[in-house]
Amino acid sequence: MNLKETELPGIGKKFVVQTRSGEKLTIIIHDDGRREMFHFDEENPDDSISMVTLDDDEARYVSAIIGGVTYQPTALENIEVALGDLIIEWYRLEPNYKAIGKTIGELRIRQRSGATIIAVIEKNQKKHVNPGPDLMLTADALVVVIGERLHQQQIRHILLNGSG
Repeated sequence: MNLKETELPGIGKKFVVQTRSGEKLTIIIHDDGRREMFHFDEENPDDSISMVTLDDDEARYVSAIIGGVTYQPTALENIEVALGDLIIEWYRLEPNYKAIGKTIGELRIRQRSGATIIAVIEKNQKKHVNPGPDLMLTADALVVVIGERLHQQQIRHILLNGSG
């Protein structure tokens, strides 16, 4: 994530957020407490595709929702009980990850880590559920992995450092 903060004299402050998924969000906090949020088109980053205006109370409530303060999903608690020591983690393959351009089989993920890749979602949103060893990992893909905590540490290392 990339964040840029700019003072707007007489108006307030502007924050531009570039997400890991490539989306651009601009938030303007006015001195009167009003917030404006603009979501921009990925293809044309100067074209706003949506805008939301919130007053101070609304903005604080929405931030609590997004931050997970107001709601704890009960389904997650049930999943944790059902899975026991197993953990599901999501890894975004940042451009510096050495696993990019290699297949799951080449990396010997399961053999080296004990973890299993249960899904890969590419940057273009193409989904691979229960991918085989021939699937090549691409930049900015989201890799969904199940395994115990030690397995997760090992797979994180493999994704970052590749086969070495």
